[in-house]
Amino acid sequence: MTESRLIRMDNVGIVVESLDNAIAFFTEIGLKLEGRATIAGEWAGRVTGLSNQAVQIAMMVTPDGHSRLEISQFLSPPAISDHRAAPVNALGYLRVMFAVKDIDDMVSRLSKHGAQLVGEIVQYEDIYRLCYIRGVEGLLIGLAEQLRD
Repeated sequence: MTESRLIRMDNVGIVVESLDNAIAFFTEIGLKLEGRATIAGEWAGRVTGLSNQAVQIAMMVTPDGHSRLEISQFLSPPAISDHRAAPVNALGYLRVMFAVKDIDDMVSRLSKHGAQLVGEIVQYEDIYRLCYIRGVEGLLIGLAEQLRD
């Protein structure tokens, strides 16, 4: 068996229209702002294939320090497509799932930021309670509350 060269998954990236609104929303979920910066120039465009770009990013980290969410707001070039209204069965990257302690409380708190349930909160056997919400800017977010260890 060959040795894996994978060290870890570093982060998941999400592009938004308002970085401040997204930071507030993901802070409410429980992520912590790790850093914020503007990345600009031809060198950055060589990585993304967007030529000369300017983007504001915020890196948010989960309480355990193991998972990160990189939120980006492109200044130039502007965003050119929008997949936020895609249904749950759409192809491609779709959602981020968070494990939470009290799903009812979390949904209530996030609704104050405009989040809406996609379907309903359901229970899978006696193991999990789960739901999908449309959060800030219509992003699809999964929430899971583990009922037993």
